[in-house]
Amino acid sequence: MTPSTRDRTTGWLMVFPALTFVTVFSLYPAMDSFLLSLYSEFPGSERSFIGFGNYAELFRDPVAHQAFIVTLGFVLLSTTLELLLGTGIALVIHERFKGRGWTRAAVLIPWAIPTVVAAQMWRFLLNDQYGAVNAILFGDQVDAYVPWLADPWMAFGAIVLADVWKTSSFAGLLILAGLQVIPDETYDAARIDGATAWQRFWHITFPLLKPALLTALLFRTIDAFRAFDLVFVMTQGGPGDATQVIQFYGYKTLFTEGRVGYGTTISVTVFVALAILSLFYVRTVGSKLLQREPA
Repeated sequence: MTPSTRDRTTGWLMVFPALTFVTVFSLYPAMDSFLLSLYSEFPGSERSFIGFGNYAELFRDPVAHQAFIVTLGFVLLSTTLELLLGTGIALVIHERFKGRGWTRAAVLIPWAIPTVVAAQMWRFLLNDQYGAVNAILFGDQVDAYVPWLADPWMAFGAIVLADVWKTSSFAGLLILAGLQVIPDETYDAARIDGATAWQRFWHITFPLLKPALLTALLFRTIDAFRAFDLVFVMTQGGPGDATQVIQFYGYKTLFTEGRVGYGTTISVTVFVALAILSLFYVRTVGSKLLQREPA
């Protein structure tokens, strides 16, 4: 056996456990879900093969269209705010000051809290009868209490607020990792040349931070697109369908209505949409962010 063949064999043996894990727990469920989406199955009826009939129904379903619009709005708004706040958090906790370690730990507390617990906390805070938000804003004026989760726009804003509060620190953690690899000598040279704080950020920090920003953007977009537990706990998709994201609609279709084939179709569509979106980020947005500026 030649050295190159031996190295290749050793490499395959080393990645075999990981490949097996991915195949068993990721690829196989995905393929099985796709096959299941090709069947029509209702409670009390036999399963019948209908090909891509479920997908055709999904593209005609007005409720699914509304859920996709709500999901896109949630993704765009929450991801943008999380990147902006995450960048601010990263810039602050990157500086040297007394108690920086404790500050970093405190900033990560919202991200460490399980989403269900955070959603329940926000549901209590925004309750229209005993919520702390109404108590702080209006005190004893009970008649002025606002039903935050009963209004479509305010309910949508509430789930965005809860998501931003919880996950901005995660985006900040990713961006902080990018900040820590920027050499201090670069900033020292800029200070000697008389660059202001804004000029140092725009011409040094931001260009060198683009890979970390792309990573945070990709992770947060995928996570926001899969939002479910936040909506499930806080609003149940209401009022009406104002906060019904596509994952929650798939859950209701699959488990409440018992339409296994159609509910699985929604999940497969979300999976494919996320795969396409990720490729778009890496191939287009990523290439623009990572390209070198001309000297």
